[in-house]
Amino acid sequence: MANDLFSTDDNFGDTGAGLSDSADHGTRNQDTRSPLADRMRPVTLDEMVGQEDLLGPQGPLRLLLEGDSLPSLLLWGPPGCGKTTLARLVARHSRARFLEYSAVAVGSKELKAVMSEAAKLKQATGTRTILFLDEIHRFNKAQQDALLPWVERGDVTLIGATTENPSFEINSALISRTRLFVLTPLTAEAVGVLLTRALADPRGLDGVLAMTENAVAALAEMSEGDARAALGQLETVAAAVAAGFEKDNGGKALDVDGLSELIRTRAARFDKSGEEHFNIISALHKSMRNSDVQAALYWMTRMLEGGEDPMYIARRLVRFASEDVGLADPEALRHTLAARDAVHFIGMPEGALALAQAVVYLALAPKSNALYKAYKRTSKEVAKGHNPPVPFHLRNAPTRLMKNLGFGHGYIYAHDTDDGIGQMSCLPDSLKGTDYFQPASKGFEAELAARMEQIRSWHAHRQTRSTHPAANDPAAEDSTDSTPLENPTNEPGDTR
Repeated sequence: MANDLFSTDDNFGDTGAGLSDSADHGTRNQDTRSPLADRMRPVTLDEMVGQEDLLGPQGPLRLLLEGDSLPSLLLWGPPGCGKTTLARLVARHSRARFLEYSAVAVGSKELKAVMSEAAKLKQATGTRTILFLDEIHRFNKAQQDALLPWVERGDVTLIGATTENPSFEINSALISRTRLFVLTPLTAEAVGVLLTRALADPRGLDGVLAMTENAVAALAEMSEGDARAALGQLETVAAAVAAGFEKDNGGKALDVDGLSELIRTRAARFDKSGEEHFNIISALHKSMRNSDVQAALYWMTRMLEGGEDPMYIARRLVRFASEDVGLADPEALRHTLAARDAVHFIGMPEGALALAQAVVYLALAPKSNALYKAYKRTSKEVAKGHNPPVPFHLRNAPTRLMKNLGFGHGYIYAHDTDDGIGQMSCLPDSLKGTDYFQPASKGFEAELAARMEQIRSWHAHRQTRSTHPAANDPAAEDSTDSTPLENPTNEPGDTR
């Protein structure tokens, strides 16, 4: 298997009925009736483009594919990033039987029968079975649970592919029995390599269409990292040119203007300067950050009219609400989540107004990146690798042994105190006094800053009393300012 992954030798293993014609990829890729994306699917690892972190010379996924024994895998990534291609590369060069199914079209009953057969085959002949299950997140919890015993015993090697976050869509028990690899969208440059290859390769367009470098780059940008979508668009463009829809070309290579004429629904993304998609989202972020509401509205509209996924914009707005507005206006996050829900609920084009409302709100909201910087500081602290243990007084003590060891000793229940604060530190001793969150003096964060200062003064005052015994005298108590903490939000009973 290790050597075959890098060669074009058609020495295939047996394949199961789950993948039609998978035993003859070479022939199928030459069939011009197949979609261009299928004909151009890489047949060796060396033909793979992108995912260098995983598939580079020392990439963890490449090393696994080179090995003799492949564990069960979960491949998580967006559409068109190479999940199915990687699974089929295993099929092409493995001596194991390969079965491919989609969770959309197969039930657990059928899979149980397949896995039972695989177990018998392994016991009788030693032949392994690789089960590729696309869209595995479509299976419910019970269906995923049905896979567990077969995977755990090694009766089948499971390769699951998903576009959804496994943390939310895949059972934790199944995740623990597999190796998870995260695939990223292809870069525009990587997609451009695939498009250029498809234009010239005999399996692809074989030189029947010529495109300028700028046109190829524009088409690559349009794909947003989806190789399948890019090759599908290229095939559509080639068909349109062949049918004569590109007029007065004079035999010249198709340029950006010609491409825009052929793909009118996407032309708004590309002006004469060849502006890139990610430049526009950057412009939207920076306009909102600079409180330029007019520019922010313009860039958002450019994205929507250019065919951008509205949920992508919604996700970026949610991120902006926490990163650039933060607690200067806590309502910003609620507004962006509401806009996301509105787009999901009513769809487009009606949902555009909800996004516009969120953009205007974010642009005019007070700005603070204090929360963003606080998380960066704590991440840097944790990344140092020297993470002290939880202080004993903050640990639960559900057993007598733990109580005897001192777990929970010295803990002060804040609700039992007059001011709602216990005179204790909740950080490890080595980190005591560290300020990670440093609120700005803007919007609601100014109130949070005042609250934090009150809490500091309260602790300093109590510390002074504990280090000076005379301060515990009742007479001293009367002469000492012990005014309870004020409530900066003016909400009754809110002592936080």
